[in-house]
Amino acid sequence: MKQLLRVFIAIIVVALALQFLAGRMNQTEGYAGGNTLTIYNWGDYIDPALIKKFEKQTGIKVIYQTFDSNEAMMTKISQGGTTFDVAVPSEYMIEKMKKENLLIPLDHSKLPNLKYIDSRFMDLPFDPKNQYSVPYFWGTVGIVYNSSMLGGKKITSWDDLWDPDLKNQILLVDGAREVMGMGLNSLHYSLNDTNEKHLQQAKAKLDRLMPNVKAIVGDEIKMLLANEEASLGVVWSGDAAEIMSENKKLNYVVPSEGSNLWFDNMVIPKTAKNVDGALKFINFMLDPKNAAQNAEYVGYSTPNKAALKILPKSISGDRRFYPDAALTKKLEVYKNLGKKKLARYNELFLEFKMHTK
Repeated sequence: MKQLLRVFIAIIVVALALQFLAGRMNQTEGYAGGNTLTIYNWGDYIDPALIKKFEKQTGIKVIYQTFDSNEAMMTKISQGGTTFDVAVPSEYMIEKMKKENLLIPLDHSKLPNLKYIDSRFMDLPFDPKNQYSVPYFWGTVGIVYNSSMLGGKKITSWDDLWDPDLKNQILLVDGAREVMGMGLNSLHYSLNDTNEKHLQQAKAKLDRLMPNVKAIVGDEIKMLLANEEASLGVVWSGDAAEIMSENKKLNYVVPSEGSNLWFDNMVIPKTAKNVDGALKFINFMLDPKNAAQNAEYVGYSTPNKAALKILPKSISGDRRFYPDAALTKKLEVYKNLGKKKLARYNELFLEFKMHTK
């Protein structure tokens, strides 16, 4: 009798364990199924209220993960360990992901709000006909400066940074393309230049900037500039907007020699499990009201022409972040230089960093 009881209890335990495992499996499937959407984006790059709004409208639960560089994002997606339904890479990385067959072509019939994107930001060389990507934000690389700390002086060009009076006053963003690009632009070379002689000239000029460089930093550059720990910083335009909102003494300029024009676009990775949900989310973010809300929250420039009409004039009319056509013509989009040439950029940048204080 005791034996039968033991067998009966064992059967119940096994049944409960199987029920628990089945529940866990269903839950796991939900994280890659039609009721869940996994988004991979830059940190602090969306208004959280919009995620809640999307969830409420669609009944789809959003799992939101972040990355801090295009390279980190690319590595994780290419390894395939985690399923992402939507990612937000930059233009040169989209070009690379296409070549490595990591993206799903977009069904434009399910993206009716695509009509609101300014034609200037569509059909660009890194993704002709926007077969794989949809514009999310765009911006520039430029200089944030505190004129009160500079005795009222205005900054207008890259060359201004080499002024001996700026000793130990400059912060640089920790990016090879941005810093090497600054050196190349200051010599009136292309941001995508791969001529070894030109790269060496840019590196030599950057070395001469070293006495003026206080530090090469990451995200903390925003806090340091807002707190007046340095008088100038080379940053992305969206970061500039955020810094300036914290300290009204600061200004932002895109140097007259030219600079980088960058785009972050929404894509659907090849390993996506919820393609239909991904298209719904992309179309949701293209809605003018949502795009305007997101632009106001994040601080970067929206490519959505209908959203511009909704935004306050103080934002949409600010030529520092929505530059006119004359300046836009001097801006360049980063190209995918290939592993060998990109490694050379990184090598020269590392040599430059090793000499910082």
